[in-house]
Amino acid sequence: MGGTVTVTDGKLTAAAVLPVVMRGRLAVVAVLASLVVLLLGVRYAGDSGPGRTDARIGEAAYGVGAPWWHLAHATDFLGDPGGALLLLTAGVVGCLRARRTRAAVLLLAGPGLAVGVTRLLKPLAARTINGDDNLAFPSGHTAFLTAFALALALLAAGRSGLGPTSGTVLALAAASAAGALMGWAQVATGAHYPTDTVGGCCTALAVVPAVAWAVDRVADARHPHDG
Repeated sequence: MGGTVTVTDGKLTAAAVLPVVMRGRLAVVAVLASLVVLLLGVRYAGDSGPGRTDARIGEAAYGVGAPWWHLAHATDFLGDPGGALLLLTAGVVGCLRARRTRAAVLLLAGPGLAVGVTRLLKPLAARTINGDDNLAFPSGHTAFLTAFALALALLAAGRSGLGPTSGTVLALAAASAAGALMGWAQVATGAHYPTDTVGGCCTALAVVPAVAWAVDRVADARHPHDG
């Protein structure tokens, strides 16, 4: 996860975790993702059962047999505290060994804040599954894995010097793949409705670019001539 010196707002800085060429496009993605979370939250607020789309998808995905059941549970573990800690530790250690402090901060703060936002939104949406005590929307597990994959993709795009289109495609592809995998696992194990996982994925798409931008701004302000 090495990086090169870049120019940000006319200043020589260490490699940005949010590549400058991708900022505009990811800002649009973040706004659209926020709208999706808002609309789904309003649509399913207070519900205690699946919508029509949820029911159709859930019927196909829920209760899969071996080996898919084991894969679903293994994927679910990655969103649990133990699994998340393993992923974050590996990522942060790799960044620090490469002397990428900004990258390490993003890998911690991006997924962490994405999950934090889902916890704030759940009581507001008040959608439940498997009992009144289990708040469902949006999915924190899906938000975490999506955010982690998106952060890694941003770092990879910056290191590779990808352009705005290719970099954005990489970021969205990685985030979508991770979100789809964890979303499937959540539905297959009966932990969430499909629309909960969409909300979790979109929460990550809204939060991580903002966190990456903030990390760069704070780092540049503290070390304006770093690099």
